[in-house]
Amino acid sequence: MNTREMEIFNHLARSLHFAKTGEAMHLSASAVSRTVQRLEEELGVALFERDNRRVALTTAGQEVLQYSKQALANWQGLLSRLNQSGRELAGELSVYCSVTAAYAVLGQVLETFRNRYPRIELKLHTGDQADSLERVVAGEEDIAITARPEHLHQRLAFQVLTHSPLRLIAPAVPCVVAEMVAEAQGDGRLPWDRLPVIMSERGVARLELERWFRLHGIRPNVYAQVSGHEAIASMVALGLGVGVVPELVLAHSPVAERLRVLPLADEMKPLAVGVCTLKQRLDNPLIEVFWQVAASVS
Repeated sequence: MNTREMEIFNHLARSLHFAKTGEAMHLSASAVSRTVQRLEEELGVALFERDNRRVALTTAGQEVLQYSKQALANWQGLLSRLNQSGRELAGELSVYCSVTAAYAVLGQVLETFRNRYPRIELKLHTGDQADSLERVVAGEEDIAITARPEHLHQRLAFQVLTHSPLRLIAPAVPCVVAEMVAEAQGDGRLPWDRLPVIMSERGVARLELERWFRLHGIRPNVYAQVSGHEAIASMVALGLGVGVVPELVLAHSPVAERLRVLPLADEMKPLAVGVCTLKQRLDNPLIEVFWQVAASVS
């Protein structure tokens, strides 16, 4: 199994789709299939279960995937160390974060990093920050910018860059929800049993909000569960409910003028936002210098 075959195998193990892997690897689907067949013949085991409806990793395939991820990481680390010898650092790093974190947290880090290490290519992938840690643990990303959970995966290293308070937001535009909030402010207690609440599907902020509700004996009227804090801000701005978002999201939201922050009797715990990677990869020269730059600008 060479490095190219490992890259193809790893991508197929994630996508479980021959055509998608072929497109990403600049191959035909049949060429991907032939690569898998060669690996299966070499190893003497089936790596994928395949039929007309689905593709799935076998138990042996899962074991090979763990080996392949580690072998590729070791190979890339070796290349980086060799590149470092007598030459400027060069290579590729993948970074994952939410859209807001990309410019609110990562911007200053990237500017400094690019000036110091112009030959290191950064591949920035954005999405729901709740997926960040899983993607790093799975080996899909080198680095992620995200909120630190209360219980961090034992394989991860985390460096805090900033803290972001959680804010309860409501519509600042005329709507039924705004009227409910205005009426409730007279007695200082929101009607949580009637007030529609928009929550994240998962993630650190959702866990903190659930803890806060339990602490106050509140059973919220959950109207919608969405992916990403930016989606919460957008739905609240449309007058569909209230929600909780990090201050970082609120400060950079294009709909901020349509939102208002509501006071809370006691505040929720702020999010510790930072950079994370696998502990075993901290000795990779590219990750090491990114880690150092992040620390220097935080």
